[in-house]
Amino acid sequence: MLPWSVFPRSASVSDAAEPEAETSEPSGRELSDEALVEELLTAVASARSFQEFRRSQRKECFGLLRWLQLVLPLIQEIRETAPSLTDDAYRRLAILGRAFQAARRLLRCCHDGSKIFLALESEAVLGRFRAVYDKMNLALDGMPYSEIGISDEVKEQVELVSAQLKRSKKRTDTQDMELSMDFMMILQNEDGNADRAILERLAKKLELQSLADLRAETMAIKKLINERNGQQPESTKHIIELLNKFKEIAGIDEKNILGDVSIPKYLEKCPSLMIPNDFLCPISLEIMTDPVIIASGRTYERRSIQKWLDAGQRTCPKTQQPLAHLSLAPNFALKNLILQWCEKNKVEIQMGESEPATEQEERKEDIPSLVKDLSSVHLDVQRKAAKKIRILSKENPENRAVILENGGLPALISLVSYPDKKIQENTVTALLNLSIDETSKVLIAKGGAIPLIIEVLKNGSVEGQENSAAALFSLSMVDENKAAIGILGGIAPLVHLLRDGTIRGKKDASTAIFNLILNHPNKFRAIEAGIVTVLLKILGDKKLGMIDEALSIFLLLASHPSCRSEVGSTSFIEILVQIIKEGTPKNKECALSVLLELGLNNNSLMVHALGFGLNEHLSDIAKTGTSRAQRKANSLIQLSHKCS
Repeated sequence: MLPWSVFPRSASVSDAAEPEAETSEPSGRELSDEALVEELLTAVASARSFQEFRRSQRKECFGLLRWLQLVLPLIQEIRETAPSLTDDAYRRLAILGRAFQAARRLLRCCHDGSKIFLALESEAVLGRFRAVYDKMNLALDGMPYSEIGISDEVKEQVELVSAQLKRSKKRTDTQDMELSMDFMMILQNEDGNADRAILERLAKKLELQSLADLRAETMAIKKLINERNGQQPESTKHIIELLNKFKEIAGIDEKNILGDVSIPKYLEKCPSLMIPNDFLCPISLEIMTDPVIIASGRTYERRSIQKWLDAGQRTCPKTQQPLAHLSLAPNFALKNLILQWCEKNKVEIQMGESEPATEQEERKEDIPSLVKDLSSVHLDVQRKAAKKIRILSKENPENRAVILENGGLPALISLVSYPDKKIQENTVTALLNLSIDETSKVLIAKGGAIPLIIEVLKNGSVEGQENSAAALFSLSMVDENKAAIGILGGIAPLVHLLRDGTIRGKKDASTAIFNLILNHPNKFRAIEAGIVTVLLKILGDKKLGMIDEALSIFLLLASHPSCRSEVGSTSFIEILVQIIKEGTPKNKECALSVLLELGLNNNSLMVHALGFGLNEHLSDIAKTGTSRAQRKANSLIQLSHKCS
């Protein structure tokens, strides 16, 4: 009997169980046939959006995702043929829909739930997986394929899934005995002086060693406690004790760094929302409203990193590397991405200091006169108007709409080429702010702004160049604009900014380049502009902290046959192997992806990698790396056997 098997089943586990018995059947037809099928496809897509999972359930999660992928063709074929569903077919698809929803909730729990809780309650969580398998099998076993016109190929595939689901029900997974014994030793140690070696081993296995990981775990446990609402106090006590021990061995002063954790209001309203990790501050784990870049190249919420620095810290919280300076550079590109995402998902967050509604209305009423002032014959009037329009366009979508309604867009575009660099800077930034809205991206491009923004990127002030790069990135979210920016000569100056710009400029340039080279012709333009040499220089500058960004661009270049020869040199292969050997987990993951892309298309490069000692690192990453890194490492191991 494992030490945590005596814990009562928690609310988080039991709440996910369906309210009805597993074999119950839906009564009546609440949805039309077409709506039911669309709901099934949406549920699968939502479940498959989770790709990273807690280590304790990782294998089971990937197995469930694989089965969802194999069942998907059945639903897609039903949508294409649009048969009239019999009562039996409708009933089975409705049950399948409930299974998909349960799978989505379970995968989300294993994606961002408390790592300590999931390890302690592993048996109960496994029971949830088996309940999903039962429900899927109940729906698929005996599905009337002939009645709904399913092809033999899809029928055979789904029947194979059904057979596998039956076998999985009988399977008993072997638990990690070392993990269970470590938990037993810690929980049975009543004097509180647990063996440090055991704690360090547990922290490594649960991936709870860094500040960011422990901060995320604290929030997950806070959410768990709220869900339990005072129930299972003994289990909760053990979880909190373990968390505090992990913080202690990591040398974290909770009072100064972590403090009390509260769940943001936007998460309370939208608990199932998938927030991109890059939008969350690594310290506060909340959506950033004022993201800034520090000397290490990492981005944090201004308030959080300032508090860290004010406490006397002189290292990057995430990488622990010493900071060359303490200046904070605004990350406008990321801020605009966050604003776009929040608007799209109807998430309300407080951007900076709020002001009374009356003042906001008064400022909004000023917009028509400000737009008129943009065309003034007096330079100082134009300067002031451009600066105020820049500020107002940043604040909210209502202001942006009023600016457009009053002819602000053509007035701003006409000023971008004005010789006064401050006016250039403010108008380009105002266009960047306006481009947050999808329709404005098209209007800005049609208004002829792209070549003017590129000119500021080449010859503007430092801030003007940085914001021009951010504006081009924002505009490039539209595919037609990607092509236009490339044709109009935007790639080369972005590469130059990536080479010679400030840290913020390099970040903005790399983000824009990555998005632009999703367009194939832009890959060649980047190669011609010398991006390979620039990226290699970035890889050699560890203090810059842009290895992941550089490797991500390399991966896109390596995916195109005509660019692969420019990227795939033996010297670059040696650099990749070195990163795989010494880099951060994310660095290794990116480097493995690039090497696999190159190696699959050129076996001689793989032979060179093996000559640089690749093999000795692959087996370790295949066991201890991130889930994506493990998959890439296993693929490279198979490829190395063919090349040996």
